[in-house]
Amino acid sequence: MPPQTPLLDRVRVPSDLRNFSADQLRQLAGELRAETIDTVSVTGGHLGASLGVVELTVALHAVFETPRDRLIWDVGHQTYPHKILTGRRDRIRTLRQPGGLSGFTRRSESEYDPFGAAHSSTSISAGLGMAVARDLKDESPKRHVIAVIGDGAMSAGMAYEAMNNAGASKSRMIVILNDNDMSIAPPVGAMSAYLSRLISSRSFLSIRDFAARMAKRFPRTLERTAKRAEEYARGILTGGTLFEELGFYYVGPIDGHNLDHLLPVLRNLRDIDGDEPILLHVVTQKGKGYAPAEASADKYHGVSKFNVVTGEQTKAPPGPPSYTKVFAQALIAEAEHNPNVVAVTAAMPSGTGLDAFAKRFPDRCFDVGIAEQHAVTFAAGMATEGMAPFCAIYSTFLQRAYDQVVHDVAIQSLPVRFAMDRAGLVGADGATHAGAYDLAYLGCLPGMVIMAPSDEAELMNCVATAAAIDDRPSAFRYPRGEGTGVQLPARGTPWEIGKGRIVREGSKVAVLALGPRLAEALKAADELAARGFPATVADARFMKPLDTALVDQLARHHEVLITIEDGSSGGFGAAVGHHLAWSGAFDSGLRFRPMTLPDRFIDHNSPAGQLIDAGLTAKDIVAHALGALGRGAVPENSHGSVAIPAR
Repeated sequence: MPPQTPLLDRVRVPSDLRNFSADQLRQLAGELRAETIDTVSVTGGHLGASLGVVELTVALHAVFETPRDRLIWDVGHQTYPHKILTGRRDRIRTLRQPGGLSGFTRRSESEYDPFGAAHSSTSISAGLGMAVARDLKDESPKRHVIAVIGDGAMSAGMAYEAMNNAGASKSRMIVILNDNDMSIAPPVGAMSAYLSRLISSRSFLSIRDFAARMAKRFPRTLERTAKRAEEYARGILTGGTLFEELGFYYVGPIDGHNLDHLLPVLRNLRDIDGDEPILLHVVTQKGKGYAPAEASADKYHGVSKFNVVTGEQTKAPPGPPSYTKVFAQALIAEAEHNPNVVAVTAAMPSGTGLDAFAKRFPDRCFDVGIAEQHAVTFAAGMATEGMAPFCAIYSTFLQRAYDQVVHDVAIQSLPVRFAMDRAGLVGADGATHAGAYDLAYLGCLPGMVIMAPSDEAELMNCVATAAAIDDRPSAFRYPRGEGTGVQLPARGTPWEIGKGRIVREGSKVAVLALGPRLAEALKAADELAARGFPATVADARFMKPLDTALVDQLARHHEVLITIEDGSSGGFGAAVGHHLAWSGAFDSGLRFRPMTLPDRFIDHNSPAGQLIDAGLTAKDIVAHALGALGRGAVPENSHGSVAIPAR
């Protein structure tokens, strides 16, 4: 039964909050928390982070004039309460569903989302850009720019780059550090709240401004000394010395769940003049107000549907192990035989399966925080000393470290092994988390070995192959979710580098698959055989080095060659087409159809629905094959596949 929400029912847009008393805002926060819990119990999604910012969300929208004032949420997975308050409550139970609301902020979804975010540590950079643009346009009255960033996201170098730039600028912005892991803040209470309110008050800042003007009348050395004395005095009281050194005026820490603390401080920060950037430090608790989430913040960070009363999450029927779990098992097996095998992850130990590796080899597993760039070069440094590093990073997050992959790994030909989880389409997380581009952005790098397993047993062989490559970098990609249920060996067997395999023999049509689309290729071959067109199906295993002998064999003995991959154009199909063009295969009339993800972003949906949308199912393979043979129309969702006509 939905919770009772009499005050929340009166809120259509955030301006409605500005007529509420402090007591009403406290009641509203309780109703908003109940609505968030009830919503996520139906849709699944990011629960703990959203519950941790309920009071902060209420306070921000009550104090600032959003959407004119720009409110930017870092990452975006804590914005469910924000969505409810900003005119999207009637659609909130479509969250992460096909055609429904995104699980993250999205500019096209609402004017209250001034910046789209799903990857971390971007809010301060974007906010500073907005603040500078505001000042260049000389807007009056000035709109406020507020960036909310978590302490985890502050571990990324980009956040400090932005703060360094903001501290040296003359464009006022407010950064709210949401410290929900107690990783920075000391305990907070009434004294801390009092000091924060005091140092953010107009009277204190007026005195501070007067003292600064007086100090300018003294020699420069004395002026600098006075400024440092004031900063260090406040640093002793509040602990904000680091942020002061970056050029921010530090306020806090304060209790992020206490509206009696939040509201007056936010009003003070709203009303003061000046061009100095401000950092407000609030301490919150993930999962606040829901006992199961408070007790297990990691388990309730991202949840499936669950029972609100018990907190028990809906479990899928027992099935094959996930690719992530198989990767972890395979890496542990390699580490048992090779003491130089080490693992690196960027704040995703459980997401990449390395938590299991860490339990077995605690001294050989390294979580470097949300710092993909550092993770890659850190692994490269270990490789120079003879270690065998596996850098396990989601495909979509490895994009953030591309320069390091090129400059620090590939150019130096260092044997760093990139394990790219969540390759291909990822379902409810949508386009921001899809691992669509790794084949294209790694395939252009000289010397890189790139593999893709067709099932979980082949993944174990990938891991074994990567472990054995000690003279150059390598990468292997694998999807999110369960495997196919094949029998797993105790340990993988290394492949011959650059060699694929033929899985089924046929004629006229050949389908060359890279990765898990092999299963759809085999289904398509069954359908083609039933129609009188037996098809050859091959598993490429490697994108690079390409098995050119296998490609030539398929091209010589078939009229149509189809490649299929769950990656963007510019990847495997492009590599095959490049080779075919130079080999002269098209001169003899080969019809070539590379099937890739379409040249557009695929919105959130079920994984099966996304593949249908992308045109990468067995039905699509059959349609392309028949169309190439002149036995049917080319599918409308062929998304510009290259068709080389016969001469």
